[in-house]
Amino acid sequence: MLPNSWGEVAIENEFLQTNYLRVLEESAPTNMHCFYIGIFENKNLIGVALAQYLNLNKLESFGERDKCFKTAIRNFIFKNFASHVLFMGNNMITGQNGYAFNKKMDFETISKIILECAHEITNYFKKQRITIHIVTFKDFYQDCAVEFKKYSFKPFYKFSTQPNMIMELQNDWKSNEDYIGALTKKYRDQYKRAHKKFEGIECRELHLEEIEKLEDRIYDLYHHVAKNAPFNTFFLAKNHFTTFKKQLKEQFVMVGYFLDDKLVGFHSLLLNGSVLETYFLGYDEHVQKENMLYLNMLYNMTFYAIQNQFKKIIFGRTALEIKSSIGAKPITMYGFMYHKNKWINKYIDKIFKNLEPEMVWQQRHPFK
Repeated sequence: MLPNSWGEVAIENEFLQTNYLRVLEESAPTNMHCFYIGIFENKNLIGVALAQYLNLNKLESFGERDKCFKTAIRNFIFKNFASHVLFMGNNMITGQNGYAFNKKMDFETISKIILECAHEITNYFKKQRITIHIVTFKDFYQDCAVEFKKYSFKPFYKFSTQPNMIMELQNDWKSNEDYIGALTKKYRDQYKRAHKKFEGIECRELHLEEIEKLEDRIYDLYHHVAKNAPFNTFFLAKNHFTTFKKQLKEQFVMVGYFLDDKLVGFHSLLLNGSVLETYFLGYDEHVQKENMLYLNMLYNMTFYAIQNQFKKIIFGRTALEIKSSIGAKPITMYGFMYHKNKWINKYIDKIFKNLEPEMVWQQRHPFK
């Protein structure tokens, strides 16, 4: 049903292009329902947007890493008072990927349109006797968040969680050696140590046929990492990576790591213009500890970006300290939310601060 001009409107963002939206349609998490929104002016499509409804009652686990009383309380509250969540934007990736327009739009108009979209979708669920508990608008960089707060988002709770780790690639990095040479001695030694541990592991790009063949193993490796994260709102479908490769072809890159001909890890990348977007990964926990697999993955992603002349790498949230040790810097992203229950909404700032897992970390500065 998407208009023919959808791709032209969304041309600057791969995460709003129809190929990516087909990935969501065919292999979204089982507890997710996606909405593709067209914004028209005089019957002409001028904007597109994405929204995602998540039913957290269908989730097998919110995250198994942190087992404590506070986590149990948090999970109880989410199940009973926040299980039906509407995200205006994309909850599967980090970054400002929720909407696009083909003409200049002011922040007042954009915020009004996005809020109208949220109301339409909540009314859609209301007719099905499903009450949306929380509406969330994500992710915005600071300058946009400041502007949105002046208009339709003014009454909503503004929040930030873990930062987006972004690495700007220097113009004089033409080879892996240029990057390694830019590191201080401490972090060159870290690279050498990780590289030595990596000996014996074969690293190669996986083509569609291999991804299909290894689908079960890939999912097991992904699922192990995902369920041990501090907090989850979804788990990918088993066919997600296969579908991604079918739809985006050479724009989606999956790299496998093999030990004794057995797949022990993978990372995936999306080529988004001049930006390299890191996507989901997975690994065998024992190999990760013994061979410093995750750190080597980060170096390999960085080398891929340098060799293919990308301008920056979006590493996303999680593992903040180790990502900063290879050169990524934290960029705070903001969101807005409100709860449909007016009494809960009144205290949502205090509730959110108590439920969000606290992340204490030290930023590293690896360059000379």
